[in-house]
Amino acid sequence: MRQFPPKRIVCLTEETVETLYLLGQQDRIVGVSGYAVRPKRVRQEKPRVSAFTSADIPKIMALEPDLVLTFSDLQADIAAELLREGVTVMAYNQRDVAGILAMIRHLGATVGVAEQAEALATQYEQRIADIRKQTEGKPRPLVYFEEWDEPMISGIRWVSELIEIAGGRDAFPHLTPEPKAKNRILTSEQVIEAAPDVILASWCGKKVRPEKFIARPGWDQIPAVRDNRIVEIKSPIILQPGPAALTDGLDAILAALA
Repeated sequence: MRQFPPKRIVCLTEETVETLYLLGQQDRIVGVSGYAVRPKRVRQEKPRVSAFTSADIPKIMALEPDLVLTFSDLQADIAAELLREGVTVMAYNQRDVAGILAMIRHLGATVGVAEQAEALATQYEQRIADIRKQTEGKPRPLVYFEEWDEPMISGIRWVSELIEIAGGRDAFPHLTPEPKAKNRILTSEQVIEAAPDVILASWCGKKVRPEKFIARPGWDQIPAVRDNRIVEIKSPIILQPGPAALTDGLDAILAALA
């Protein structure tokens, strides 16, 4: 790292962008992912240098970053290329709520604002505890979260945990520890057999179409379909493992289960 704390940071996923803004450290950000939309002003303030699995390496290098933040194995090739160019890279890999909170604390310490990051993470922990208390003793609907439709992919661990915090039960809890989407593929028969009370869907940025669920053979017998409890949750607030999921994402699940 050329500078500590780093003064020029490129964020290749959204959750680190939002975290730095929440910590008042947005002036350190010199480039962002094209998917960064939180806060809204980031689109006007920061140049976009990447998609999710691809990045404009020359554009990133031109920004002379002290640090590039990446996420998951899906960005491993980008990270490797930047490392070969001599750039310092931090690759986060949080897959659950505890990991999201750890990322916030670690990133805050990295940019020299550990106390602010601790306060932010503690605020989220308290909010989660309060919501858990509010849902204690209430009926817990069975929830199927669909991350993609063709093939059908169930929710990742942090989504499953948020469903549980909000007072629901994940229909496929045995799959949630699987970090790779290919290991969470389901058959239509499995969902029919599970008979979820609620279906939540976020198709990785593609608009969710409830009529597609209704048209699936045999799905008319699923309680969620029969009772019209199919709810889209927008990808930026649920499929990014950061502050958005712990705030607006959790609120959206609470509303869907009410």
